[in-house]
Amino acid sequence: MTPFLQLAVELAIILLAAKTAGYLSTRLGLPSVLGEILVGILLGPSLLDILHLPFIQNEMLGDTVSELSELGVLLLMFLAGLELHLGELNNHRRVSLLASAGGLLASIGLGWGVSRIFGVDQTGALLMGLALGATSVSISARTLMEMNLLRSRVGLSLLGAAVVDDILSILALSVFLAVVTGSSSLAGLLWLVVRMILFLVGAAAFGLWVLPHLSRAVPRLPISQGTLAFAIIILLGYGLVAELVGQMAAIIGTFLAGLMFARTPEKNVIEQGMSSLAYGLFVPIFFVNIGLTVDINSLPFSAFWLILAVTAAAVLGKLLGAAGGARLGGLPGRESIQLGAGMVARGEVTLIIVAIGSKAGLIDNNVFSAAVAAMLLCSLATPLLMRAAFHKPRLKVPVSPAKEENKK
Repeated sequence: MTPFLQLAVELAIILLAAKTAGYLSTRLGLPSVLGEILVGILLGPSLLDILHLPFIQNEMLGDTVSELSELGVLLLMFLAGLELHLGELNNHRRVSLLASAGGLLASIGLGWGVSRIFGVDQTGALLMGLALGATSVSISARTLMEMNLLRSRVGLSLLGAAVVDDILSILALSVFLAVVTGSSSLAGLLWLVVRMILFLVGAAAFGLWVLPHLSRAVPRLPISQGTLAFAIIILLGYGLVAELVGQMAAIIGTFLAGLMFARTPEKNVIEQGMSSLAYGLFVPIFFVNIGLTVDINSLPFSAFWLILAVTAAAVLGKLLGAAGGARLGGLPGRESIQLGAGMVARGEVTLIIVAIGSKAGLIDNNVFSAAVAAMLLCSLATPLLMRAAFHKPRLKVPVSPAKEENKK
């Protein structure tokens, strides 16, 4: 079987499993993303290991699926931005800033404290705290979309907090590595901040003053699906520039690209085409791939209690820290808890931080495994926590004695 046919078989299995698991999950009253992640665990090395079936000889297959999944999260965040407006996010900036700061500080503190209790050295404990401080908003954004709450006060504050979170996490990691390794100077850190500002200002300027003119010109050209192709080019460009210039995650760039296109008359055309492309192929691959990358069998039993403690610290750090910050920002108590629940998810930034620490010899295998397991458990817990936080109990309407008598 050729490498292409092997890829075709794998994608067919992944998509069928994702859609089936998503359907069953929604039938149980749960977000579809939860089913997609769980089925990924079943298909991964923990059980079926579909990427290493007997007829699979393509050693690059796992990397190909992973890269396709990265396109999925870029498209997902673009669609999230496309449903919003810059003015809406700006109206909730105070809540977003305080929620991000509160969640980051609480997660770093709890991650450090738990690690120290389990005998991890000072450097490794700080690295664990930084890993727990980063938020992955993709799962929360998908869950908010399914519940039609993305444009709610909580949804807008949550997305704004996630953007700030990414910036603060990168700055904190840069400072940490500079102190530990001595590889970066104060001038280097200042240059990092300047690059972030340059990207944000440049992305906003292009989106506000250049993009609208290009968006109006492209549909007049005799090009098949020109508007959709143009949107894909721009979102990929924003993602690339976010990584290369701003030193941020590419998803921040694609989210900003979506925000810019939300102001154009072509928004509806782009949204329709992009949704079909994203949810029909790439987004399910992304969530299934989260499970495919996890091997439960490889987790050392000796790290079991550390995994539970780190996961508890990860959940409480965001649930209480981000909620507390949001409350200080003026968000009502219940909505603050809802925002905190949405900030619990961890993802690629967490993995990047612990991978850097492991490669540099700053943490051992038990600490690395605990961080990876906590990332997975937080990803699974977030949709459930959000569903519970947004749940409104049905109030029983009292029945009058007359009506009760008529029933008899």
